[in-house]
Amino acid sequence: MEVVEILKTLGAIITDDHFVYTSGKHGSVYIRKDLLYPHTQEVSKVGELFARKFKDKNIEVVVGPALGGTILSQWTAYHLSKLSSKDVLSLFTEKVSDPNQLFNKNQEFKRGYDQLVKGKNVLIVEDLTTTGGSIKRVGKAVEYAEGNIVSLCVMINRDPKRVNAESIGFPFTQLGMLKAEAFDEEDCLYCKEKKPINTTVGHGKEFLSSKK
Repeated sequence: MEVVEILKTLGAIITDDHFVYTSGKHGSVYIRKDLLYPHTQEVSKVGELFARKFKDKNIEVVVGPALGGTILSQWTAYHLSKLSSKDVLSLFTEKVSDPNQLFNKNQEFKRGYDQLVKGKNVLIVEDLTTTGGSIKRVGKAVEYAEGNIVSLCVMINRDPKRVNAESIGFPFTQLGMLKAEAFDEEDCLYCKEKKPINTTVGHGKEFLSSKK
């Protein structure tokens, strides 16, 4: 089963609303990735899709950004370990604490995990990308820790024309694509139409709070 179909069966794809994404951009399509994570069999299937895509690349460490990327990293490393008959590590990066920055925070290794990355072949996994910024920042963290980046790979690429290896600056691919236009606030059609921002999913609540 392809990754988009897995998400559809879980009711994780919402359309025709006004959302604020992790990048701070606005759009009408939202993928509720959090609906995937409680279902271990489905998450395992996604992890296996990642693993099979890179089973011949001698991956030694899988890295994902907290929080969702941590779960994907675990399952991907689990299946890579089974496929390669070796211990593939699962690690995660965390956002750098900066109260003055609402979106686009840098990523870093804590807990001494940078020492487990140094000199190793690394696969970076992430659930979604709109601009590629989040996964690129994980790539920078791995690069800073002197890991050998084999590839960055997202579960769903929402803008494949703009988000690719050239724009990100690292080897990059995806499991699936689901085109969803994203706008800066000043160019957002839904803001101009005064369509209410969804505060249940996405980052709408934080966005509106920042305007007070």
